[in-house]
Amino acid sequence: MLKITSENIHLFNQNLRYEEPKDIISFVLEVAERPIVTTSFGPFSAVLLHAVTSLESTIKVIWCDTGYNTDDTYRHAKKLMDLLALNIEIYTPKYTTAFLNNTMGRPDIENPKHSAFSEKVKLEPFKRALDAHRPDVWFTNIRKGQTAHRNTLDILSITEEGILKVSPFFYYSDDALRKYLSENKLPSEYNYYDPIKALENRECGIHFRN
Repeated sequence: MLKITSENIHLFNQNLRYEEPKDIISFVLEVAERPIVTTSFGPFSAVLLHAVTSLESTIKVIWCDTGYNTDDTYRHAKKLMDLLALNIEIYTPKYTTAFLNNTMGRPDIENPKHSAFSEKVKLEPFKRALDAHRPDVWFTNIRKGQTAHRNTLDILSITEEGILKVSPFFYYSDDALRKYLSENKLPSEYNYYDPIKALENRECGIHFRN
């Protein structure tokens, strides 16, 4: 693995700032040993999934399905799984949606149990995924401007576990992503809901801790 450390990562980010996302992905894949890509099957998920799988078709795709997705999101997920032939592995909470609703209440940031709810629904399944696959590289679709925390990151960042987190579209606007979808004839779905974030500009927890 290429030695990208907290001391020199800013140099790599400077060099990659104006590179095309596929060039960034290609550069990282050359040195990755156990790469994964995560998805939520949100509105622009097809962009990253297409860009990565077009270069590494068998890369493991991780989806932490909270059980609270909209029907449209599930249909969108199935469409992308088939269209891109995703090598997907789905991680779900250890508790059913009905059990969580009855014991912890509906997912709402005003709910005093929301932190514990987040742990059970998203953070624990994601930790299970990391423990199972032990990735050295994690491709994700976070972007600058989404949340205050993400504004502190860059194309490359390093998690507490030492995983190289790669965000090839970090500096892309919504319009630029829509253009990518159109040019590559990829579907999108905007009827999407994340029970952990609840609000669009709120961090989901996975990236805040990683």
